[in-house]
Amino acid sequence: MDDRGQQLAGMFHFRRLSDGELQSYHRDGYLLYGPALTAEGLERMREQCMDAWLREKGAFSPEKTWLQNGLLPDIHHHAAIVRDYYFRGPLVDVAEQVIGPNIKGAASQLTFKMSGNSQRVDWHQDNGYGHLDPYNAISCLTALDDTDLSNGCLRIVPGSHRRGQIDVGEQGSAESKKAQISIEIEVDDSEAVPVEMKAGECLFFHCWTLHASEGNTSPRDRRILFLRYADADAVEAYNGGRPRLGRLLRGRTRFTEVAEFESDL
Repeated sequence: MDDRGQQLAGMFHFRRLSDGELQSYHRDGYLLYGPALTAEGLERMREQCMDAWLREKGAFSPEKTWLQNGLLPDIHHHAAIVRDYYFRGPLVDVAEQVIGPNIKGAASQLTFKMSGNSQRVDWHQDNGYGHLDPYNAISCLTALDDTDLSNGCLRIVPGSHRRGQIDVGEQGSAESKKAQISIEIEVDDSEAVPVEMKAGECLFFHCWTLHASEGNTSPRDRRILFLRYADADAVEAYNGGRPRLGRLLRGRTRFTEVAEFESDL
């Protein structure tokens, strides 16, 4: 292992998924990967993400919108450790096992629910807000704090990915997302399970898996690093079939603009 590899190994836990874990993911539509950050990696991730958050977003305020209080996109542009984790970390190996040999990054953002943020997120599929084809993209949530029901951990309906793409019409358009329109899908709450995580752990799930979260009613923050990975040739179905731009991480792509995107980072 070279010096760079040793540095990354000191911050991230690298491991491949077992056959049993892959079977569980395909059956349930999600998998709790477990620890993905070492103690050093978690400390650095918190420090750099919070520096970026406070610089770009400031403190929580009930007078702000949910986007202002809860979302910072393209966090890999603001934090070096996020770039390493997003481009070279263990989740790239996971994506390759789940999706296939040709992988690109599709999104990076912070999704924070600071103490006092009572905003709930309704049931939705991530492919409802960002409709990518082929339908095998995965969302990866890495916890920067311990998460449970009191501070708004994710709730998931196991097996809901087998419903396929749910047609939400104009609710799922890029324009509705900018207008902060919530996608509403009817779900039997009794089928949902909370997915609690310890700080440094990661959860990933299928782009069709139904999930939601309640507001943060605790005195503790709930800070999440959200990363999305997709097939290198994935296109935006809501955008005339144009390629989703994202850094090519593994394999090849037929799109020159993807091959060149963020290649200097």
